[in-house]
Amino acid sequence: MLTIGPHQTANVVALAPMAGVTDLPFRRLCARFGAGLLVGEMVHSDPRLRESRKSQQRRRHDMEIDPRSVQIVGNDPHLMAEAARYNVSCGAQIIDINMGCPAKKVCRKAAGSALLADEPLVASILRAVVSAVSVPVTLKIRTGADPEHRNGPSIARIAEDAGIALLSVHGRTRACAFSGEVEHDTTAEIVKAIDIPVLANGDIRSADDARAVLAHTGAAGVMIGRAAQGAPWLPGLVANAIADGSSAAPALATQYAVMLEHLKELHAFYGEFSGSRIARKHIGWYLDGHPGLQEEKRLFNRLDGAAEQILFLDTLFNELDQQDLAA
Repeated sequence: MLTIGPHQTANVVALAPMAGVTDLPFRRLCARFGAGLLVGEMVHSDPRLRESRKSQQRRRHDMEIDPRSVQIVGNDPHLMAEAARYNVSCGAQIIDINMGCPAKKVCRKAAGSALLADEPLVASILRAVVSAVSVPVTLKIRTGADPEHRNGPSIARIAEDAGIALLSVHGRTRACAFSGEVEHDTTAEIVKAIDIPVLANGDIRSADDARAVLAHTGAAGVMIGRAAQGAPWLPGLVANAIADGSSAAPALATQYAVMLEHLKELHAFYGEFSGSRIARKHIGWYLDGHPGLQEEKRLFNRLDGAAEQILFLDTLFNELDQQDLAA
């Protein structure tokens, strides 16, 4: 388990915060399948954006998920501190700071992983946020600004000195974005440099990947991101494998039932119009896990209404069940 301030997680596997992915419906599914820590989508520290529909949706919590971790992003220490206080007042039990996002629209505003190039500003933001709230503050970073400037260990020491309770490290630099092979050597250096728990993140797609990364880095746990898209059972599966060696994926029937439940939850959470469109990417990720269903993915993406989408998946499940029976 991970100890984060007064909180102890069920295991050492976390779901990474992903904008447009780790919304409340997705976190609920990952929690049910056994993810130890779930971090919500990032919310901006700019108070002018606080009451937008997107921000309100991203702040919604399931009170049964404990601890509730909310990620904030920005580059102004005062605004970040205010955002932390506000989100704690809304129910956040952990504040996570985003210094890992490589997206251009975030980095252009000198936020996310762009901050790694300015260590004094990093220190100011971390001290301001930690001082502003009574709940634990965690931090997500990359290994540095670019391969020639991997200052992750220096950032990690700044974080520990500022009172950060846990650090997550994606094994690529800002310049690398999500391309090229992930490297965990810098994460291993970070683990040796500090005493707070470190989560290793980046291209962990299976239980074998997680075991190898833990052995290589000495990290306290792992954080799974893109590999969980279309597979909300993956963090829990990896956690079970680390704990007792079991790593059986859900039966296909269970996977299809989860897909249908997820679809209905998206319709309910976002409303039919937005939910149906957001569902296309999620259902697409599920279907990507089955190479023989790419034509079905293309057909699903043409559907607009909630009832049409539900009927399509119901029909698909029935056809697949019949094929299994005939096999």
